[in-house]
Amino acid sequence: MKWQEIAVVALPETVEAVAECFYELGSGGVVIEDPALIKTKIEEGQWDAFELPEEILEQNFPVVKGYLPVNEELPGKLEELKNGLEAILARLGKKAPGGVKLAILDEEDWANSWKAFFKPLKLGSRIVIKPSWESYQAREGEQVIELDPGMAFGTGTHITTAMSAALLEKYLRMGDVVYDVGTGTGILAMMAATLGAHSVLALDYDQVAVEVARENIVQNGLEKIITVRQSDLLAGVEGKADLIIANIVADVILRLIPQAWVHLKEGGVFLTAGIIKERKAEVAAIAEANGLTLLEEQCQEEWVGQVWKFK
Repeated sequence: MKWQEIAVVALPETVEAVAECFYELGSGGVVIEDPALIKTKIEEGQWDAFELPEEILEQNFPVVKGYLPVNEELPGKLEELKNGLEAILARLGKKAPGGVKLAILDEEDWANSWKAFFKPLKLGSRIVIKPSWESYQAREGEQVIELDPGMAFGTGTHITTAMSAALLEKYLRMGDVVYDVGTGTGILAMMAATLGAHSVLALDYDQVAVEVARENIVQNGLEKIITVRQSDLLAGVEGKADLIIANIVADVILRLIPQAWVHLKEGGVFLTAGIIKERKAEVAAIAEANGLTLLEEQCQEEWVGQVWKFK
């Protein structure tokens, strides 16, 4: 199979929204080349600059790459993507910092194109996410989760995932029932299980993500704790959780909040990330209108994470 690689030069505050556009179109994988993140990892000694192409090190803006199969549906999906990108910029009242580049890749080239950006990564104080093809010697107190993203979205490298992981580690209690909405590759679901959750329900709308998350969960021996299911947010879910986590964009969080309110136990917490600063007040207004109380808010660069409690 051949793949259409679409590289979008993005503003930092639009990275997650652009990735979500690809995700909704059924992209066969998403790569985020974030120069700020790459610089940080090199300075921390986690990544080696010699492993990365020079043109990536010289980028001024993040580049989000999505992959779509080359077939009869491709022209229509490219048009949908164009409209989605224009809508993101219009909402923020900003202009694109660069254009869109297209390239055709063979299956083997696609499979290897993004691996340079996925190295062992520590999330929170205890959990290390390790690619299945990398070696890593765990230090004292560390617990390793092995991950193969396959064609699903999420390797843990983005700011919002790190923020979600830190909040999850802070608010998860031993024995909690957890719902992970928009699980992607299952990173946060596996982290919750590893940190002591009694049970985790990992949900995603995309069937590819469900299959990849399930494979990762089995690979880490967590299938007795985590159940993976295809679902449109919490539609059709029965029961209530002690903790609901959603690392997804603001538009989807706004849809999720009324459902989260229904599915939280009294005293339960709702952790959100993926919100750009310009929309945090909008999210807060809907959360408060649905009976949630803000416990904590964190900001990193253009991103906001919020923790809400059900009275």
